[in-house]
Amino acid sequence: MVQSLNRLKESASQTAGPYVHIGLTPNFAEIGGVYPEDLGTQMAGEKAKGERIVITGHIFDGTGTPLKDALVEIWQADADGLYNSPSETRGSADPNFSGWGRCPTDMTSGEFRFETIKPGRVPFKDGRMMAPHVTFWIVARGINIGLQTRMYFGDEEAANAEDPVLARIEHRVRVPTLIADKVDGGYRFDIHLQGEKETVFFDI
Repeated sequence: MVQSLNRLKESASQTAGPYVHIGLTPNFAEIGGVYPEDLGTQMAGEKAKGERIVITGHIFDGTGTPLKDALVEIWQADADGLYNSPSETRGSADPNFSGWGRCPTDMTSGEFRFETIKPGRVPFKDGRMMAPHVTFWIVARGINIGLQTRMYFGDEEAANAEDPVLARIEHRVRVPTLIADKVDGGYRFDIHLQGEKETVFFDI
């Protein structure tokens, strides 16, 4: 007799918003008493090593309108190319740098802003060195599954040319969508969800 298997059905997908800010950034949502400050606000302590930079940008929808209710998280290595993670086996990351940040887009302008450290290079799974980069995760109302992308630095041309991930992008005209522009005090990285300038997103 064939055994009956009781399998769980997949839950229906749901968008992350519009209430994502209440749970993840309560102070931003004007809900006090949960955390002294929203998690992910401060990435680098006073003694953090490396070049301090500011990353700013907007997330644009298909019409070119900035999203004002999105939430952005970033992950990155420290200045020496080490991750603040139990999975890091190459050495000890800077204890004064979290390597992770979270920021809601501004309700007026739609801009996000991270004060961080320029990351060092880290190895690809085959040992080749990747260019300095920051991983982005974006959620917002209407996005069922968080979007993953990367930001590379426009002033790292030589490293970018050697990067094994950038090299795998088939349509080379889309590579610039992952490159941040150098501006005063840091870098500008705009993310386009749809349209002619659509950013490259990764299925990871």
